[in-house]
Amino acid sequence: MEVLKVSANSSPNSVAGAVASVVKRGGAVEVQAIGAGAVNQAVKAIAIARGFVVSTGREIVAIPSFVDVEIDGKNKTAIKLLVKDFKF
Repeated sequence: MEVLKVSANSSPNSVAGAVASVVKRGGAVEVQAIGAGAVNQAVKAIAIARGFVVSTGREIVAIPSFVDVEIDGKNKTAIKLLVKDFKF
């Protein structure tokens, strides 16, 4: 599964394009963010990605959870948003 790491400085449109590309291929993507600014950008990106894929007749779902990641030898807790195609 592809993992996208989002920061507070990430472009929501760029992240949305990457998310939409994976979903259109039928895959799932894990979007990780640490901190309020990064989570904000990630959520905006998922909303934008939905707009990209809805025109193809698809719908997406984002499943939030926590994940521990190691950065510079330190453990941090990130928000993980599993984004995949939603089938009715």
